[in-house]
Amino acid sequence: MARLLLVITATVVLGAGVGTGLWYLTRDPATRPGAAPTVAAPAAGGTAATDETAASADTADTATTPATDATSAPPADPAPAKSPAAPTGPAAPGYGTVRDPVGYSVTVPEGWTRRQKQGELAPVVSYDSPDDGRRLQIFALAESTPAESLDLAEHDPGYGFARQPGYRVLDRRSDTAWSELTYRYDDADGGPRQVIDRRFRAADGTLYAIRSSGPENLAADLVRAPLTTAVASFCPSGARCG
Repeated sequence: MARLLLVITATVVLGAGVGTGLWYLTRDPATRPGAAPTVAAPAAGGTAATDETAASADTADTATTPATDATSAPPADPAPAKSPAAPTGPAAPGYGTVRDPVGYSVTVPEGWTRRQKQGELAPVVSYDSPDDGRRLQIFALAESTPAESLDLAEHDPGYGFARQPGYRVLDRRSDTAWSELTYRYDDADGGPRQVIDRRFRAADGTLYAIRSSGPENLAADLVRAPLTTAVASFCPSGARCG
């Protein structure tokens, strides 16, 4: 009985720390790598995780080149690598499809820099524009539905991104298989930012989030375009995608 109580206590303590740690990891400053709310097991070879909202410079940050084989990540490279490195199929002009080492293929803008941060239990991958402050973030989710995950990420009293300065909802959209929130906030380093956070069920049944963000003064279409392309092309390794 004493051993069982010890295991239960450890589990509760770990669960309490995951959300806070991942919020800190996944903030969205324009001048730092990374940003995200709720994270779970990646589709291929990763570990589980639990939350996303804004990136931190204090967590480990590894820049890697997208692998040609999603099951084997390349060795860490001290300098950020441009992506995409290995197109896997046709893509719109200015975009290329990559097999990300975390375990999925996705179409992203050419020339954007890939970065990866390790959350409490799972990686958060960012693709950053070299010139206008836009960013894509991708991570798996731990919650049961996209709506539950997005609500938790927005409103949790400990790490919800509604607590960010200047937070204001611009739009909400949802369907049976996805939920999306568009909002703005004032980043301490990057200034006013706009964010589109889409959470959805992928072809293998796993829930994922893809977030697109950029300076508030950019046209909204420029921030939405990479998200639309990434969501439409996203395919976990080993899954059959349309």
